[in-house]
Amino acid sequence: MTLFEKIIARQIPADIVYEDDQVLALRDLKPHAPVHVLIVPKKPISRIAEAGPEDEKLLGHLLLKAAEVANKLGLQKSGYRLVINNGPDAGESVPHLHCHILGGRTLAWPPG
Repeated sequence: MTLFEKIIARQIPADIVYEDDQVLALRDLKPHAPVHVLIVPKKPISRIAEAGPEDEKLLGHLLLKAAEVANKLGLQKSGYRLVINNGPDAGESVPHLHCHILGGRTLAWPPG
């Protein structure tokens, strides 16, 4: 089981800010911005490159809920960034698809 699967199964505690039947959003333990939340599909998909046509509705749900969580966290007016890493060179550290919601400060471009 991945770290996120263990959190979803409540085997590891987490600061959960949103949950429904398809996704779970939690605060990152090592935040890179004042607001750094991860939104994770409950279905284990190792990375975006491994998602298939059958995941289309879930991926749409994930992005819409990411926007909803960002708004709930007060980021709507100032803005926020959504990041999905794919592979180790992109910074992927947990092989379970997840989207970072970053905000609460000015974010530089380009990232990395």
